Amino acid sequence: MAKTRAQIARKHTTGALPEEPSVTGTRTNQKSNGSLVLIAATVASLFLFWYLHLLTLGQMTQLSGGLTMPDMMIGGYDQSYIERLREAMDDDARGQLSYVHKTAGTLFPLIFAFAWLLLIQLGAGRRWLRWVLWSPVILFVVVDLWENIAIDAALAQAAPDAGSVALASTLTVLRWLLLAASLLAGAACVVLPRRLRVSTPRAETVAKNG
Repeated sequence: MAKTRAQIARKHTTGALPEEPSVTGTRTNQKSNGSLVLIAATVASLFLFWYLHLLTLGQMTQLSGGLTMPDMMIGGYDQSYIERLREAMDDDARGQLSYVHKTAGTLFPLIFAFAWLLLIQLGAGRRWLRWVLWSPVILFVVVDLWENIAIDAALAQAAPDAGSVALASTLTVLRWLLLAASLLAGAACVVLPRRLRVSTPRAETVAKNG
């Protein structure tokens, strides 16, 4: 007995349905795994922030006669301050600050950036929005690592020149501004309405075909 077109369509439709839960389940598992990694990276970055800024750099004032480390001066500093800081710190103290920059000062921006890039990846479905929110995070890493080198270079000079100090001070101010912008970018993934953050299937199809 010949089958009608409606019966044939129902047969093929019924056979295709079991595949959908599998795809949905895979996406759910991927998002769940990403969330676990995000939590671990966020905890690690928070610990490193506390260890670097509040503990280590805070205790470095004991080696500088109470003078604050340049990294912690959000408003920047001038040549005279770096000269006073250099006079207050001996070679061992400056070497210890340089070691801090190479260890915790390097790990913090890298792990923080990894956590925030992943947060934005999971929270922002639109490609253009991801890149907008990623920008301050990427710039923060570059500026932070550059700032470490600039501060060490300024303190290593017997007579710190105005140019090297101005560069280090500018990078310090930018570093804190970009850190704040990165935090706002992460918050945007939670605060912005879902319709602005998540792309629709139709928009994804158009983007792929385009």
